[in-house]
Amino acid sequence: MSKLDVDEQHDDIVYPSALPFALIHLGCAAAFWSGITWQAAVIGIAIYWLRMFAIGAGYHRYFSHRSYSTSRLFQFILAALAQSSAQKSVLWWAAKHRHHHLHSDTDRDVHSPRHKGFVYSHVGWIFARQHDATDLVKVADLASFPELRWLHKFEVLPAIALAACCFLVAGWSGLVVGFLWSTVLLYHATFCINSLAHVHGRKRYVTGDDSRNNWLLALLTMGEGWHNNHHAYQSSVRQGFRWWEVDMTFYILKALSLLGIVWDLKAPPEQVRRNQHRLGARVINRAAEQLAKRFNPERIALAITSAMHSSELSALREAINEAKCHAVDALPAVHLNRMPTRNELLGRAQAMFARTRSLDEIVDRAYHLLLESVAASLRLRLQAS
Repeated sequence: MSKLDVDEQHDDIVYPSALPFALIHLGCAAAFWSGITWQAAVIGIAIYWLRMFAIGAGYHRYFSHRSYSTSRLFQFILAALAQSSAQKSVLWWAAKHRHHHLHSDTDRDVHSPRHKGFVYSHVGWIFARQHDATDLVKVADLASFPELRWLHKFEVLPAIALAACCFLVAGWSGLVVGFLWSTVLLYHATFCINSLAHVHGRKRYVTGDDSRNNWLLALLTMGEGWHNNHHAYQSSVRQGFRWWEVDMTFYILKALSLLGIVWDLKAPPEQVRRNQHRLGARVINRAAEQLAKRFNPERIALAITSAMHSSELSALREAINEAKCHAVDALPAVHLNRMPTRNELLGRAQAMFARTRSLDEIVDRAYHLLLESVAASLRLRLQAS
């Protein structure tokens, strides 16, 4: 067996890069020895919220989506603060997140609960060997800054520096409770956006994926939990689209904009916010694929052939053979009373998806996809008979 074959078989095995992650978790138990001081508790709470802001405002809304503008100095400060969370480098984080949005909840998504399971989407994917590299092409706009490349090269330096500061200020309790505890909480609050926010919550918008709004996660992550909103309009600096959707990261960025530290804050168009916009082709296609998969083409093909007389089967076989690669073109010529109607797909779509002006387009596309799948199954069944 070649080395390449071995690598492909072991792509999802956790490698030694997971050791520091595990040690940080185990280190939290050292609080039994260090004790919990009020200074350490204050430090832990403060740097949790400070770094959560840096992750949401920096890693996510600025570096991944460029939803606002800022100076080169504040850009570096955001990157360094975000990297003090020990969630790898700014270039790695932004590259993986941009890839996620291109392929959200498809089989090419790096952390989809739908395809790899909840635990893998929550944390396992980070340590899989195929995700270790950084696709600098996806972040060419960021990689052009030498200071960001320097942070990428020394990605753990900000975390080590912050840990040292916690120790100097509050001793061992500051290191364990202040730094380690808050870092572990940061890990799992952030990771829940990849996992839990694609499993539990409400979907206001059709986004072609499983993103959901989760109010509890929004509170824990300073607004990142309004995840379905975000997937509906990724470049918006505000993720809580409604007045009651608390988004502390946005409020802080708004205040910073009044001070001139950030500017050009992007907002969702009113049509998007009111859910009155037409969806893009990629979202329509993904939603249509989701709808079409609710029907079993093999079972439909079996029902069709079982209901046909031998003469009808012969006619269908001949029509499909004449159609060659486009077997779906042969189906309209045959009476398919076992084929789900468009109205059945429409009813299923209305139950599956949030309100959208593009529902008819989704249903039409899904019906065509279903016809293609049924035609392919019929071709195989008739060839085997």
